[in-house]
Amino acid sequence: MDKNKSSTTSSVTSAEYSTNVVSAASKQVTTNTTVTASSEDFQARPRRIVQNFLLVWLDANIDEKKEDFQKSLTELRKIFVTVEPFTDVDQCVDYLTSIDDQKIYLITSALLGQTTVPLIHDIAQLDTIFVFCSNTDEHKFWAKEWAKVRGIHDSIQSICMQLTKATQSCDHDAIPMSFISNRQISEAASTEQNLDQLPPSYMYSVIFKDIILEIDHDDNKSMNALVNFCREQNIPEIQINLLQGNYHEKSPIWWYTKPMFLYGMLNRALRILDMKVMIKFGFFIQSLHLQLEQLHQAQSANFQEAFTVYRGQELSQKDFQNLLDSKGGLLSFNNFLSTSKKPFAYVVSISESM
Repeated sequence: MDKNKSSTTSSVTSAEYSTNVVSAASKQVTTNTTVTASSEDFQARPRRIVQNFLLVWLDANIDEKKEDFQKSLTELRKIFVTVEPFTDVDQCVDYLTSIDDQKIYLITSALLGQTTVPLIHDIAQLDTIFVFCSNTDEHKFWAKEWAKVRGIHDSIQSICMQLTKATQSCDHDAIPMSFISNRQISEAASTEQNLDQLPPSYMYSVIFKDIILEIDHDDNKSMNALVNFCREQNIPEIQINLLQGNYHEKSPIWWYTKPMFLYGMLNRALRILDMKVMIKFGFFIQSLHLQLEQLHQAQSANFQEAFTVYRGQELSQKDFQNLLDSKGGLLSFNNFLSTSKKPFAYVVSISESM
């Protein structure tokens, strides 16, 4: 994993499904929304969070009425529900410092970027900066001085390619874990009074899983409710129509792994236990879980013994230490997981700032 972040990365093992199969650990659903707004007073911008990340675009020459800008915006909104354009540096900086619950990706013109990047580089939620400029050679020197700047780009398509990889990695690493030691398990089993010692997120996810799998869903009514909810959250209409019109033609695993809003929304809701969003996706969670169970039963006959699968994920120093301290205990994931049977190299990167 090539990330200039102060973090610790390690591989985690579990034994379930075969290569590159999405594995189920607990079920829950997605997240929230946002509005593509103009560069005026950002404080007046309502936003409900549906992704783990958002995009800010800073350029003094942005004209939202121009066709070129609208075409670029359309491409960016295939990745981001929230795209916030700014022409004013002060308003942009105020907005960046107001975000504390999402990662921020920034596109900036070279002219404004050269003076603005030094002011914003240390903002914790700001993950990556892309400089958008036709004259790439002229600005390479100053851009190399800042770790968060990922190159000078002369096309929005080039930036979108990098953003797709970055946001996929963000979603992957945002999956939370609950670490439960053998001692906690033993104490909780000894008396009901000790159940409150287990992590609340673990308890909530178990309860939600038990409930959601017992509900008798009407797929048509549930889909209509989800579609209405997604429209309220400003999900691109083309993606909503694709899901609604073709849902029964593809499998739940196909939809879950397709690069569109569903994966990110689902994982964020599971991460923060957003019950409103999780309930909207309840029918899909149930279908995905049932398909995984069926695949597991069909494939398990081909294996005479348990096997190991692999998954890498970025962890903070604190979580990595909790992982080590919980050896022999329970590692609970609040999501569906993608794993591989092929082992891979992992990176441990520890920074003093962590």
